[in-house]
Amino acid sequence: MANDLKGKVETEIEINAPPQKFYHMFRKTAHHVPRAAGDHIQGVDVHEGDWESHGSVKVWKYTVEGKQEWFKEKVELDDENNMVTLVGLEGDVFKHYRSFKPVYHVVPKGEGSLAKLSIEYEKLDANVPPPNKYLNMMVNITKDIDSHFQKA
Repeated sequence: MANDLKGKVETEIEINAPPQKFYHMFRKTAHHVPRAAGDHIQGVDVHEGDWESHGSVKVWKYTVEGKQEWFKEKVELDDENNMVTLVGLEGDVFKHYRSFKPVYHVVPKGEGSLAKLSIEYEKLDANVPPPNKYLNMMVNITKDIDSHFQKA
């Protein structure tokens, strides 16, 4: 039964930014994400550590489907693979999920990149839907960051 509650939702989208540039946004300058994706992310603050260190803890304020929520995460950084994992610690998602781990993984594709977005999760009970609305938000954030780079 417990295994029925665990899952992963994932998608891929093509972006124009090179992998390192997109990864760098989360790796070193996460405080710029609200400016690039302001429709979705209202703010981010460092709770422990700093903006650049593996294991730092940040608190994000965001809007999903018109509702304001917050998410406290511990970041795992994989410089070699341009991959950022946000290990959920606290926040609104935990009203429905026991564990919640969004991943942004960016790989080269042609002139730009392929952003592989996923969320590994465990639901609190079988009635909880998969976190597709959060995956959609990740897609929109990724598109917003990419168009922010095009304007810069």
